[in-house]
Amino acid sequence: MKLAELLIERSDCQKRISELESAVRHCLRVQEGDEPPQSPQKLLAEIKAANARLAELVWLIARANYETKIDGKTTLAQALARRDAIKAERDTLIDVIEEASRRDFRGTKSEIKTVVTVDVAELQKQSDKLARQYRELDTKIQERNWTTEIE
Repeated sequence: MKLAELLIERSDCQKRISELESAVRHCLRVQEGDEPPQSPQKLLAEIKAANARLAELVWLIARANYETKIDGKTTLAQALARRDAIKAERDTLIDVIEEASRRDFRGTKSEIKTVVTVDVAELQKQSDKLARQYRELDTKIQERNWTTEIE
């Protein structure tokens, strides 16, 4: 099985757990004399089994991420951490760019005028560079996910 397949299964398992939890909540109370649409006990047993599988998947994925190299020296875990850092840095720049780019509307000439204290064009260049780095690294990560065989 490929690492990417485990990642897909993990996502499906998380969604299933969420759906089961929602179903349990709908079965906890019924009008006296009525039966719940599903057995809460059976649903809870399914949640327990799904959580056990999720734990197994998380372990298999984590082990693969720490053992698999994407370029001979960098592990998937290191690449994932770097990708998250690039995303966080870019998200911050995008927020700054959006705030700095907002128009300053004054009702009258006597109102206080504001000025932008950053070079928006330079920040945009930095953001674009980070976006490219993110895409390139993500492509390497995805490639390894589809080529890494998990026993």
